[in-house]
Amino acid sequence: MSNFDRYSRVNKFEKRRKNTKSISIFLVTGSVLLLLLVGIWIFGDNDQEASTAQNDSPTYNEEENHESSSEDNNSIEVESSEESSEAENTLDDDEREYDESVSNQEQVELEEVETDDDNVSHAFTGNWQPVGTEQEGPHTTVFDEESQDWKEMREAVLMATGLTEDNLIEWRYENGGDQKVIATVSDLEETEIYRVYLSWIDEQGWKPTRVEILIENDKKD
Repeated sequence: MSNFDRYSRVNKFEKRRKNTKSISIFLVTGSVLLLLLVGIWIFGDNDQEASTAQNDSPTYNEEENHESSSEDNNSIEVESSEESSEAENTLDDDEREYDESVSNQEQVELEEVETDDDNVSHAFTGNWQPVGTEQEGPHTTVFDEESQDWKEMREAVLMATGLTEDNLIEWRYENGGDQKVIATVSDLEETEIYRVYLSWIDEQGWKPTRVEILIENDKKD
C-alpha cells in the first residue's frame, strides 16, 4: 500500500470521527435543551397555578370572613338592641311615671324600699328638703283646708309626687303620729294615686319622708 493511500484512509477516518463526534454533541445538547424546555413548561405551569390559587384563596377567605364577622356583629347589635328594648318595656309603668314626675326636682335621689302592703305597688324614700314655712312659734298641726298649715302640707305633697296644683285631688290628710301627717292624693283622672308621709321640722316646715304608689284609692268614698 502506498503512503498516499494510507494518508487518504487516515484522513477519511478522522473526518468521519469528527463528524460522528459533532453529531453526538448536537444530539446530547438537543436532548438537554428539550428536557429543560419540557421541565420549564411543566413546572412553570404548576408554579403559576399554585401562585394563582394562593393569591386567590386569601382574598376569598378575607371577604368571606369579613362578611361573616359583619353578620355576627350585626346579629349581636340587633340582639342587644332587642334585649335592651325588652328590658325597658318590662319596667313598671307606675314606677317610670313617678321617676319622670320628680326628675326635674334638684338634688332628689330616690330609693325604692320594701312594703308589705298589698295595695302598694312601689314605695320610695328620698332626700327631700323641708318646703319652708311662714309659721312662727310652737307648731300645731291644723287639718283645715283654709289654714297656712294645710297649704304648706299641700306644697310638700306636690313636691314629693310631681303633681301640679291644677291636677290634684286631695282625698285625705290624717294624723300619722307626733308632728306627722299621712296624705292620700291623686291626679284628676285618678290614674296616679299616692300616699305621702310628711314630718314637721321646726322652723323649716313640712318634709316628705316616704311616697307610696297605690294600686287602688283606699280613701275614696
